[in-house]
Amino acid sequence: AANKQEPELKEKIEDLTNFIEACKFGMMTTRIESSGLLVSRCMALAAKEGGGIDLLFHTNTESGKTDDLKSDPKINIAFLNSSGEWASISGEADIVTDRDTVRKYYSPGLKAWLGDLGDGKHDGGPEDPRIGVIKVSAKTATYAIAARTVLGAGIQVAKGVIKGEAANVNKLREISEEEIKQWRQTNS
Repeated sequence: AANKQEPELKEKIEDLTNFIEACKFGMMTTRIESSGLLVSRCMALAAKEGGGIDLLFHTNTESGKTDDLKSDPKINIAFLNSSGEWASISGEADIVTDRDTVRKYYSPGLKAWLGDLGDGKHDGGPEDPRIGVIKVSAKTATYAIAARTVLGAGIQVAKGVIKGEAANVNKLREISEEEIKQWRQTNS
């Protein structure tokens, strides 16, 4: 592809992690155990680890997504913004229920999602056993972010129409499993 670029790994990771942070919300795709079909859910990014490449999300451990992940931990998280820039991260998920981890990433806003069952235990607080963290260990990533301003992109599209070439309006990048391993070793 005309828009595929191969910059240094540091730039690729930083562009990806900055884009994810700016999006805040991603679509988490899992496989339903009973049917094998895929399902996506909107999730709010809670934190990043592994030098920014591993993603953490709050979860209700009694939800369908945790059932899906217990049967098949392979996962995809996709991010999209209103400009059409996007990112897709494939990896494996782990459901973390360790209270220290839950407390570390806890947000009071979780009470609104879980509610208080009135039993003194299931109150949506940091000790609520329903609250867990889904940690997505990235394996690969592909993303496209703007390479030009809106005016510059328009010129590229017009040039592409006239010359019959693909317009170079975004930076299409891939981060391989090997690159992610290398990044984790030096940035975790």
